[in-house]
Amino acid sequence: MYKILIVEDDETIASLLKSHFEKWGYEVEKIDDFKNIDKQVAHIKPHIILLDIMLPYFNGFHWCNEIRKFSNIPVIFISSASDNMNIVMAMNMGGDDFISKPFDTNVLTAKVQALIRRAYAFQTKTNIIEYNGVVLNLNDTTVTYKDNKAELTKNEYKILQLLMENSQKIISRDKIMENLWESESFIDDNTLTVNMTRLRKKLEEIGIVDYIKTKKGLGYVVS
Repeated sequence: MYKILIVEDDETIASLLKSHFEKWGYEVEKIDDFKNIDKQVAHIKPHIILLDIMLPYFNGFHWCNEIRKFSNIPVIFISSASDNMNIVMAMNMGGDDFISKPFDTNVLTAKVQALIRRAYAFQTKTNIIEYNGVVLNLNDTTVTYKDNKAELTKNEYKILQLLMENSQKIISRDKIMENLWESESFIDDNTLTVNMTRLRKKLEEIGIVDYIKTKKGLGYVVS
């Protein structure tokens, strides 16, 4: 699930956008603290940012420039100040697109979808799955987090791949075992428990704590 961060001082517009994109299946968060936008972006780790120009304390140009110091997250500027000078400034400060207020939510949605396709298409090309800062490399079955890397066994990799591909969805033990059997890893319930324990330990060793949660009687979920 892709995450959208809304940086908009007008609460009515921010709430409208949040409701709209949640209906499209996106995870959406709004900025409330306009003094430390860059820190919140680093913490929230959105896939795309909708950024107004006119904000309290510092404008959107300033914050886009600050965000670009540590991230290439796609940024769409949203503003009623839609003269050519502001559009050029938005692009020069690192913006990826610009939409004028008042805007058509369908047009904005199309822009968001197009940017996400362009920005994250590399994941399928390079065989990488990323969720909440955890990166699983499908080429060499390694998992990376904040420059720390762990090598996984075939079973551990298959388990983590299935859970990350279905992030925020509970995957039953039967489904995991079925997936492993299909890859010719003949595994029973006890072996799955051993593999899950080893996988969690490897994740914890590189700083990934409580990433795989157990839902009693249901299965496991990455969230």
